[in-house]
Formats: sequence, structure tokens, C-alpha cells
Amino acid sequence: MKQYLRENLTIPNFLSLLRIVIIIPMAKYLLKQNYIVAGIMLLISAVSDALDGFIARKFNQVTQLGKILDPIADKLTLIAVVVCINILYPDILLFVLFLFVKEILMLCGGALLLNINIRPPAAKWYGKVSTVFFYVSIITLVVLKAVWSYTNRTLTITLLAVTTVFMLFSLVMYSRLFMKLIREKLVKNKAGSDNKNSSEK
Repeated sequence: MKQYLRENLTIPNFLSLLRIVIIIPMAKYLLKQNYIVAGIMLLISAVSDALDGFIARKFNQVTQLGKILDPIADKLTLIAVVVCINILYPDILLFVLFLFVKEILMLCGGALLLNINIRPPAAKWYGKVSTVFFYVSIITLVVLKAVWSYTNRTLTITLLAVTTVFMLFSLVMYSRLFMKLIREKLVKNKAGSDNKNSSEK
């Protein structure tokens, strides 16, 4: 137990937990239309998201717990913010539905990998890019609303449409990666089975 704690008490894991902890207050301030506080919290979440991966790689603090916490924090933050934005901007319902379908497919893919004893891969660059663009889009809308009380339906739809394209690209790339891992597992299992049959003969 002590060994486990030593391995996982890292700055990247703390930053991932921080992103999870601030989701509820961030959503609360968004719904109350306190955009300044919500924007600051969203910015903290975005910066910590960028920092945790950099620190983990730079200082060799990559852990199995971190590989789980990081995508969970990403998904929970993304879903919470989009639901809140949809309440404030009801005309982005299609974007919200796409997001939920994407995340459900990702979860199903991860569950399938675990079911055949494949550890789901860590977040890839294309997943990070789509997450970063999501943060940029939402922070832009929140800042415009908070500072200049500016709301433009065309701008909102444009930003979310481009974000959707990045997310779709990410989904396709992850799907290809998942299929590659499954094929490699099947080939490995077949090779092991063939070797076993040969030794028995």
C-alpha cells in the first residue's frame, strides 16, 4: 500500500484530481452566469490539463493511475461544460448529442479492450488537440460573454462546429488505434495457441 501511494502521489495526478474537484463549482458558476469566476476556473482546468502531461513525461512521473485519471478528468469536464453551455445556449443540442455519442463510443471501446485484457492506451496527441480546441472555443465564448456581454449565434455555432470536426477526427483515430490493438492481441493469442499445439504434438 505504501509503495502504491509513493508511486501515485505525483504532481500530474494531483492536477488531474484538481480538474475533477473544480467541475461542480465551475458548472455552478456557469449556470449562475458568473462568467468571470467560471472562466477563471475553466482556464485553471485547461492549464492544469496541459501541465500534467508535460510534467509526467518531463520528470518521468507517468503512472497507471494517471493514465486513468487524466482521460476521466477530460471527459467529465467536457461533458459538464457542454451541458451547462447547452442550458444557456439551447441551439447547440446537436453538438451535445454528438459529444455524448462520441464519449459513449470511447467508453465502449475502452471496456472492450479491458474485456480482452488490453490496457486502454494513454491519451494521444489527437485527443489532446481536440480537448485543447474545446477549451479554446468555450473559453472564448465565456470571455466574450463575461467581459463584453457579447453573444453571437454565428460565432458560437462556428466554434462548436470546428470543435466537432476535431473531435470526430479524434474518434476516428482512436477507433483505428483500438482496432490495431485488438488485431495485435488476436495475432498474439493465435501464435501462442499454435506454439502450444506444436509442443503438445
